[in-house]
Amino acid sequence: MSVLHQTWRSALATTLIAAIVTLLGAPARAANPYERGPAPTTASIEATRGPFAIAQLTVARSSVSGFGGGTVYYPTDTSAGTFGAVAISPGFTASQSSVSWLGPRIASQGFVVITIDTLSVYDQPDARGTQLLAALDYLTGSSAVRTRIDATRLGVMGHSMGGGGSLAASRTRPALQAAVPLAPWHTTKSWSTDRVPTLIIGAESDTVAPVASHAEPFYTSLPSTLDKAYLELNNASHSAPTSANVTVAKYSISWLKRFIDNDTRYEQFLCPAPSGSAIQEYRDTCPHS
Repeated sequence: MSVLHQTWRSALATTLIAAIVTLLGAPARAANPYERGPAPTTASIEATRGPFAIAQLTVARSSVSGFGGGTVYYPTDTSAGTFGAVAISPGFTASQSSVSWLGPRIASQGFVVITIDTLSVYDQPDARGTQLLAALDYLTGSSAVRTRIDATRLGVMGHSMGGGGSLAASRTRPALQAAVPLAPWHTTKSWSTDRVPTLIIGAESDTVAPVASHAEPFYTSLPSTLDKAYLELNNASHSAPTSANVTVAKYSISWLKRFIDNDTRYEQFLCPAPSGSAIQEYRDTCPHS
């Protein structure tokens, strides 16, 4: 066979292979079995509701142990499979109503969410952390929505002492997938043994849990090898996370999606570090993937 013939056959084979690849399509990336919902956009994570229709049910204090009851928000469509779950605690002297706006907002993005009342409105952060875990155990163990939940994909959130509680819960249960403390308050300043991916949201003008003595040292103390981020709300008070807040929702949802659902489609909102007029400061350990 002549060199010219060999060259021609090689070129023909290359052309045929290219044509077959074009016809069949390039190999798809490995599917993430935990992805829920369409590809996100800035508009979709800033919206007051996500793509999932939701329902809610009341959990009476008398029907559970370990926490003070609450409200469960959950997607009504189970065709996509099970969902991750998130428990959210209010702060000192507050009831679940102070964090209730987060329930439907997060659930409609593809999570089962419980906003809890604590056993006492005066409970300290560690007690609130224990109650967050009790609420998750209730969701996955005996709740009416337990079959909708993947018990291996759980997270915690909380405001003020509830935020400190979410740090305490993470330290107690390192198998959690994500934590989002909001304007957290705790007398413990070092969280060097925490192994849960954590987004801490502080408020620049917080006089109850000043970021200099709470959110910032909490973030700094978390291991440098941990997936972690610190977002400081510009010109915001301690109560900023207790009412509808686009910035709090946007980055909380992105964090929960990225680490509970392992959904790297949301990484674009976290890394590189976001900025804008609503953000005073942002620190992180990018890249997450």
